[in-house]
Amino acid sequence: MGLDDDSLEYHRQNPPGKIEISTTKPTNTQRDLSLAYSPGVAAPCRQIDADPEDAYRYTAKGNLVGVVSNGSAVLGLGDIGAQASKPVMEGKGVLFKRFADIDVFDVELDEDDPEAVTSAVAAMEPTFGGINLEDIAAPDCFEIESQLQDQMDIPVFHDDQHGTAIITGAALLNAVDIVGKETEDLEIAVAGAGAAATATANFYVSLGVEPDNITMADEHGILSTDRDDLTEYVRPFASDGAGSLADAMAGADAFVGLSVGGIVSPEMVRSMADNPIIFAMANPEPEIGYEEAKQAREDTVVMATGRSDYPNQVNNVLGFPFIFRGALDVRATEINEEMKVAAARALADLAREDVPDAVLKAYDDGQLQFGPEYIIPKPLDSRVLFEVTTAV
Repeated sequence: MGLDDDSLEYHRQNPPGKIEISTTKPTNTQRDLSLAYSPGVAAPCRQIDADPEDAYRYTAKGNLVGVVSNGSAVLGLGDIGAQASKPVMEGKGVLFKRFADIDVFDVELDEDDPEAVTSAVAAMEPTFGGINLEDIAAPDCFEIESQLQDQMDIPVFHDDQHGTAIITGAALLNAVDIVGKETEDLEIAVAGAGAAATATANFYVSLGVEPDNITMADEHGILSTDRDDLTEYVRPFASDGAGSLADAMAGADAFVGLSVGGIVSPEMVRSMADNPIIFAMANPEPEIGYEEAKQAREDTVVMATGRSDYPNQVNNVLGFPFIFRGALDVRATEINEEMKVAAARALADLAREDVPDAVLKAYDDGQLQFGPEYIIPKPLDSRVLFEVTTAV
C-alpha cells in the first residue's frame, strides 16, 4: 500500500482517530466514584469558587492545552474546513503528549468570522491552561491571536506563525556563525507574505536583523510601498523599490522560503552573496531542491528545508511542546517575545553540543556534529525538553 492507504488504515483502526481520554485517579470502587463525581466532587468545586486559582490544584487545567482551528489554512491542503482539519489537530495533540507530556483537547470551530472565533475561544478560558491556535488563514490569524492575548490570562500561541520563526531563528543564529557573518549585517530575501513569513521576519528583527535589510516578495513580486493590497501586518517590510523575487535574492546573504515549491532557480542562488544561507521550507517540494542549491555554488551553502530526508529539517515540533511546557510549569499568562528568543537561543546552543549516541542511533547518522549539515537539533533528542523548557 502507498502512504495514503497506510495512513487511512492507521486512522480507522479501532478506536478511530489518535487520541482518547484516560483517568488519572482510581475509579475501581463505589468510594472512588463518589470522590470523582457526586457527592465528593462538590468539595473542590467550592474551593475553586472561593479561589479560582485553585483550579490548578484540583483539576487538569494546568496541563491542558486547547488546540484550536477553523480549518482555513491546513498544512498544504488549504481551506478544507473545521471537520476535515480534525485529523491534523488530533495529530498536534499526539505531539504535545509525546514530546512534553501535555494533554490536549482539540477544538474545531465551524466559523470563518475572526470575531466569532475570538469570542468562542475566549469563553473557554476556564477549561485550559493554554491555547495553541493552528491552521488559521492570514490575516485573520493575526487579529485572532492579538485579541485573545489581550482578553485571556493564559498563554495563546499561533504555532504556524511563531513555531517556524523560532526554529528558523535558531538555525539562522548558527548559520551566521558558520559562514562568518554578523546578524545585524545580513541582507535577507523572504519568499512569502503569509502568517509564517511575517512572523519570521518580525522574529529575525528580535534576533538582531535590521528591518530595512529584509526584502519580502509574494506571487506579485517584491512588496513595495506603492502597493495598495498589503495588510498592516506586512506593510512594515514593504520596500521603496519593486521587482521580482530574483531581484530580491541578488546579493542577499540569506533566502527564507515560506511559499511554494520550485520558484527558485540555480541562477538565483548563484546571484546571492558569498556563502549563502538558504532556508527553503515549502513542503513537500522546497522552493529549490537541496542538491540543486548545493550544486549551484562552489562555496559554502548552509541549507535547511522542511523535509526529514535532508539535513537541517525545520520542524515545529522542536518548539511548541517545550515552549508550552515551560509556560505551563511557571503558570505564565502569556508567551512573550523574550520567551521565544530564549527558546531559539537554547536550540541554537544545543546544536553546538556533542550529540548523544542514542540520537545518532535513532537517526542512523553518525555524522551529526555542528556544521553546515547540522545547525538545529533533532526532534528525538531528549535534551530539547530540558534545555528549551528551562530557557522558556
